[in-house]
Amino acid sequence: MTTKILALTDALGNLVRFVLLPGHRYDTIGVAPLIGGIEFDALLGDKAFDANWIVEELDQRGAKVVISQRPKRLSPLSIDEEMYKWRHLIENFFCKLKEFKRIAMRACKTDQSFKAMIYLAAAVINSR
Repeated sequence: MTTKILALTDALGNLVRFVLLPGHRYDTIGVAPLIGGIEFDALLGDKAFDANWIVEELDQRGAKVVISQRPKRLSPLSIDEEMYKWRHLIENFFCKLKEFKRIAMRACKTDQSFKAMIYLAAAVINSR
């Protein structure tokens, strides 16, 4: 069985919150619990987060939408290209997270122990 990690980081690339999803689910399924109850000014994401309901929610919150769009989107949104370049921080976080073999190999047998390992790894990453 595969597992997806959906993560939310702050502007410095530090982990704020994450959600575990089965590997066969769409990433948009985990967005609502990921951003629920958190205030932010902008959400940077890749094409997996290009969904109308996410854009509408961000508009209601007054947050800036900086999500790369799918080529077949009927009404393309204009995004801040300079701000989108900062999306590398989340990619860097995942690269650092995968340095921990137990996370990269998904060695933990339960979701609870896997979550604990991610929290521990994030604490080590933040302390560097």
